[in-house]
Amino acid sequence: MTRPVRPLPDRRLRPPMGWNSWDCYGTTVTEDEVLANAAFMHDHLLAHGWDTVVVDIQWYDPTARSHGYNDDPPVVLDAYGRQLPAPNRFPSAAGGAGFAPLAERVHRLGLRFGLHIMRGIPRRAVAARLPVAGTEFTADEIADTSSVCPWNPDNYGLDHDHPGAQAYYDAQVAQFAEWGVDFIKADDMLFPYHEREIAAYARAIERSGRPIELSLSPGTDVSLARLEHLRENAAMWRICDDLWDQWDHVEAQFARMARWAPAQGPDGWADADMLPLGHIGIRAERGEDRMSRLTHAEQVSLLTLWFISRSPLMMGGDLPTSPPETIALLTHADALAVLLHSRNNREVLRERNLVLWTADDADERTRYAAVFSLADTPERISVPLGSLAARPDDHVHELWTGTDTPHDGRDLHLDLPAHGAALLRLTPAG
Repeated sequence: MTRPVRPLPDRRLRPPMGWNSWDCYGTTVTEDEVLANAAFMHDHLLAHGWDTVVVDIQWYDPTARSHGYNDDPPVVLDAYGRQLPAPNRFPSAAGGAGFAPLAERVHRLGLRFGLHIMRGIPRRAVAARLPVAGTEFTADEIADTSSVCPWNPDNYGLDHDHPGAQAYYDAQVAQFAEWGVDFIKADDMLFPYHEREIAAYARAIERSGRPIELSLSPGTDVSLARLEHLRENAAMWRICDDLWDQWDHVEAQFARMARWAPAQGPDGWADADMLPLGHIGIRAERGEDRMSRLTHAEQVSLLTLWFISRSPLMMGGDLPTSPPETIALLTHADALAVLLHSRNNREVLRERNLVLWTADDADERTRYAAVFSLADTPERISVPLGSLAARPDDHVHELWTGTDTPHDGRDLHLDLPAHGAALLRLTPAG
């Protein structure tokens, strides 16, 4: 039984949803590729809540390549040490236009425009002692050269005991706001946890006068004890390192999202990371050009967990060249209703290969449940209705397949493939 598509809730009340260039293009995405994904999103996904297009890392490096980072890259900077898009990859940015022309084209499609940025200040700006906009300071005075990212060579951290550090972030974000940026993915913020950098970046966004969403990465070892600080400063934050198309990466998210799901809400969203689905690895940091190596059942399980734990959704595959089956999963209205309209989401059982989650719908009548099998082989699973907070006379409907699931008033019986899942809607009889 498919229900009529419900209106999308206010954006503040649902997790962010969009596309990010990392899983398919790594550091190398071009303007044409961004626009192709934006056009596809407009045509096929926007009506389902997908509304943000994000250009990931090193858009300012004209020599960017797949499978890693260049040492001492010739990053494009303005006179104040702020990154500019590389014109050989983003032709509309020529002449100092920055991302304004590209953002305008994305906005015309009814979408939001986002970009990635590394924590701190470019090392090349420090070496050249470039001035900090609006101050008498120079980049070398405000940099903390002992604070470096362990995996990326672009930047130094900032010395936040120096007033020029905040001024640099203020100027950088002000330029992003002028370009029309709606979403910033700030990287190298959480491992270790850079409390002052996070607060400074949030302050710069507030001072910009533009309502920009802040996403923090990469998320390794982030503690729930940081929750209040995260909520004060960011719209979403990663809770893991990069997730790729491997089942062990997906399986590790069950424990993490069980920890974070009760805290999900308009004050901020714990992010289980991008969706490595569809056509990925085209010119990526990891792996070769491929379709996602996750089986169909594993993809359903991944999305079921992301939906019922209300994680933000950032599609990592190239949308125009991903198979129709992938797009069908991303636009499945009944399954997406769990992400968009549920609350009180929680894991209620994890024993051996069985994981159970439950949630309520905002209509206060409908309830949801997810049944996961972590087994490496197909299994027939029997679940007591009470373990799903289901009543003996509930009508049970499996959302992905659109089929009713009969039960005997005591137990629910499901045949699940290896690493499979069922996403159930529970409604009272009558």
